[in-house]
Amino acid sequence: MLTLIKPGCGEVEREKRMDQVIGRALQERDAEVEVLGTAEELAEADLAGQTVIFAICLSVSGMNMEWYRMMDVLRRRPGCMTGATGGVIVDGSGELDTKKMARETILTANLCGCDFPGRPLVEATGSLNNFHIVSKVLGVSEFEAYCIKTGELIARLENFSMPRQERPDILMVHASSRSTSNSLWLWENVREKIGDGADITEISIRNGEVYDCKGCRFEDCLHFGERGGCFYGGVIVDKVYPAIISCDALVLVCPNYNDAVSANITAFINRLTAVFRANDFSSKKLFAIVVSGYSGGDIVAEQIIGAMNCNKNFILPGNFAMIETGNDPGSVKEIEGIDLRSAEFADRIMG
Repeated sequence: MLTLIKPGCGEVEREKRMDQVIGRALQERDAEVEVLGTAEELAEADLAGQTVIFAICLSVSGMNMEWYRMMDVLRRRPGCMTGATGGVIVDGSGELDTKKMARETILTANLCGCDFPGRPLVEATGSLNNFHIVSKVLGVSEFEAYCIKTGELIARLENFSMPRQERPDILMVHASSRSTSNSLWLWENVREKIGDGADITEISIRNGEVYDCKGCRFEDCLHFGERGGCFYGGVIVDKVYPAIISCDALVLVCPNYNDAVSANITAFINRLTAVFRANDFSSKKLFAIVVSGYSGGDIVAEQIIGAMNCNKNFILPGNFAMIETGNDPGSVKEIEGIDLRSAEFADRIMG
């Protein structure tokens, strides 16, 4: 059964386009669909193990107040979506807010245990101009492209199963100093809990060794990516690309720098474009360790979701990120229950 979580935005005219798109996609299916439209209905629902579509239509102000009420329900029920598989459709009235809403939705559901396959988002801006390239490739209108992508998302969700490996190949990427980093200490604590059950590769991208993407033409980027390289070479090509291609799971160790991932991690993500265009990442899992000195770990987690799950096609397992707060060097060690949470996170990585 498919569960459709579809809060009304309070503007009937605004909702008509999404209703039409989803109606067309669901007409092609024979399975039963349960629709949840209010916080009260959501509070009574059993979402564990379900296939769930979050269909959020935004008002002319770029908001959906009922969905905020529904997110409140979810955040009060940790674990309520354990084993569920989720996808998101956001329909906006303007050119803003669709991705912001999608990332917050994915993080909220993921913190409740929901898995998301790679590229779990279909977004429609008010003009539908974000479907311009897709419509040209498919030879259809932008509205028709919206319909096609929605149908494809639902089909992928229903056919999705989480990959399992007896001995996973894990790649950890960081840009931190071992002598002072709370983030790296936390990873080492998690790695200790993993023990000998996995093959683990650690790559440091500190000291300016990673040049950021310079924005080559698509054809040039694809040309180098098909050969396992990038025009700018360096440690990304020599170490990271082969490790990314072979790994089953990627762990990003990301201290919070100004409410964002660090410059080196940003460069790493940007430089993945070449290898991503030539390789399928849809069976690879994504995890993150995020440590903030003060606050904002959720913002960093959402940034990782947008770049790596929505864009680069990595799977987002339930509770993909370990998000902690630790300011002074070593202070993360003193957090109450940190060993237990590290062990639970290690179990999630091992799958």
